[in-house]
Amino acid sequence: MARRVTSHDVAALAGVSRSAVSLVLNGRAEGVISAENQAAVRAAAKELGYRPNGIARSLRSAATHTIGVITDSIASGTYGGAMISGATDVAARKGYLLLAIDSHQDRELEVEAVDMLRARQCDALLFAAEGLHSWQPPESFLAEKCLLLNAFDPQGRVAGVVGDEEVGGRRATELLLEAGHRRITYLTGTDEVIANGRRITGHREAIERSGAHSTLVPCGWEIDAGLETGTRVLDVAEPPTAIMCANDRVAAGVFLAAARLGLRIPEDLSVVGYDDDPNVAPQLGLSTVLLPHRAMGERAASLLLGALDGKELPTGEIPVDSPMVRRESVAAPRS
Repeated sequence: MARRVTSHDVAALAGVSRSAVSLVLNGRAEGVISAENQAAVRAAAKELGYRPNGIARSLRSAATHTIGVITDSIASGTYGGAMISGATDVAARKGYLLLAIDSHQDRELEVEAVDMLRARQCDALLFAAEGLHSWQPPESFLAEKCLLLNAFDPQGRVAGVVGDEEVGGRRATELLLEAGHRRITYLTGTDEVIANGRRITGHREAIERSGAHSTLVPCGWEIDAGLETGTRVLDVAEPPTAIMCANDRVAAGVFLAAARLGLRIPEDLSVVGYDDDPNVAPQLGLSTVLLPHRAMGERAASLLLGALDGKELPTGEIPVDSPMVRRESVAAPRS
């Protein structure tokens, strides 16, 4: 079995002391070790394939270099994984690991998960939700450096990183307005989903400023709902020239409805979705709002790592921009 490469080996190859190796690889060399020697250490570590001993480092620093994550259903579901992926990548660049437990939306399991992660001496805790909602952190969660992801504390005791849903709703509407549409129908989601109300707020702001007309029609979140409701709003004497959809799955249903009615997209009807679902939007050429899950995860991890370095965590909701993804489903109206 090959001998494990040590910091002594790196120091010998780089021509520096072992303490210099430690300072460089732990990010504390600035102003202490010359740039030339820092580069030599990194080159030697890369050449030798050296990895710091995480256990020994934890014993020295009284830190485990882990962030405990409680999810409501992300780990066992198919949605929201980009949040965890983004957080994982940012943490890894700083030598941290994420340890995740899925609570399956069970409050008792959430509390147990917090206790389990604290027992493993995680340096910080993160609660991540699949869909935007309020969350009451248990006192044990608040006892650690902590943050919420895609969730917010109704009592404001801990900050939450969220997508900017109002901006997203406004941008989707503005895209249609800029193309010249003045008869717009918005197929909304369901009221119990908090993001739905925020998107509607953004939509109404854009409509009120433009002087255009829009009709809000409750729909839902699935393809079948988009097909049924889309058929109903389009099969009339004066149909809308554009439809804004609760999400990309609803937009897919609207595409089917338009096809059945002999309408072409975007020549006869413009359609905008929401989420930028990689399994739906690119295939349809659908203009849509990106739900910034990955950027949200990256932001949450960066804030927690900053707190572990002594920086103060912000308060309240921390919005992450929801950009517009322009594709071929929007054009100027024909009438």
